[in-house]
Amino acid sequence: MSLFGGSAPALDLALDFAQPWALLLLPLALLPLLRHRAEELTFSSLPWLPQDRVGRWVERVGRAAAVLAIASIVLALAEPGRPEWDVPRIGRGAEIVVLFDSSLSMDDEMVAKGQHPKRRRDSPLRKRNIAREALSRLVERRPADRYSLLMFGAAPFRVTPFSQSPEVIQAGIAAAGISNGLPGTDLGRGLVAAISQFDGRAYSGSRVILLVSDGAAEIDDTTRAIIRDGMARNRIALDWIYLRSVNWPRLDSEKEPEAVGLIKDVAMHRFFKTLPTTYKVFEAESPDGVNQAVAEIERQQNLPLEYLERVPRRDFTHVFYWLAIVACTVLLGHRALTVRSFAA
Repeated sequence: MSLFGGSAPALDLALDFAQPWALLLLPLALLPLLRHRAEELTFSSLPWLPQDRVGRWVERVGRAAAVLAIASIVLALAEPGRPEWDVPRIGRGAEIVVLFDSSLSMDDEMVAKGQHPKRRRDSPLRKRNIAREALSRLVERRPADRYSLLMFGAAPFRVTPFSQSPEVIQAGIAAAGISNGLPGTDLGRGLVAAISQFDGRAYSGSRVILLVSDGAAEIDDTTRAIIRDGMARNRIALDWIYLRSVNWPRLDSEKEPEAVGLIKDVAMHRFFKTLPTTYKVFEAESPDGVNQAVAEIERQQNLPLEYLERVPRRDFTHVFYWLAIVACTVLLGHRALTVRSFAA
């Protein structure tokens, strides 16, 4: 049990100070222990005085209250608290790095066959918006998972580190729709950045990179070797929600691709199939297809998961302010009792 309530590990009693300079004022708490000349009374013979045990204890209580009041105020000014710490947890789920494509093509609409897709930022059929809504539902329905969110265009950038806070992840997903698409689609660098999120982390359960992209990217041979090695080293599975462009055949179609973009997508798909870890692709060309893909992913990766939950710093300033208030209240009572005794 914690000194200040709640349960925590052995480091529970450790304190740190946000304003340690205030501790230099702590010796001031010794001032009430010093005697003043005004407190001295002259008597011709001390043995004639009777023993006043009650008065002696009243004086001690007053001095102790004064010391406590000053010390509590000084400690409150130093802003004491318990440092953040990691608490081991066991749940069910997975560690998922969401690698979200933020290229310009993700601004295209997902439309039915025979229609021409438009690029409107406020359209609910925009690939980016459809994917964001589906991911948001995934996070909402799988609160035990730990998520990290990366976006990529010409270069990758991390939106949120690994976290089990739904609010943090949902805010990151919402941020994916704030601006228009980015130029370029360097998926290779994006995958390398996603793999690096697992470097140095103890293996605690199922690991997945969830790629959300409409393809149209190339990966050179050097980067492919780095990806293959990283996936094997960190034992990461790859799930690809492929937002297929309208009227394009499936990736495993026997028909040889003719469009330049589809050639890239097929080449990328064939490379992913050679990875030493599990790879699954979920092709979707409509909002319902995206929802079905996310629902299928939701049913997977539900194994026991061990992880460390970072508990934020706990501030104890208010505790010492309350101690100071109590001590000052005792001092006021002591003062009133002393004045009444002298008056009598």
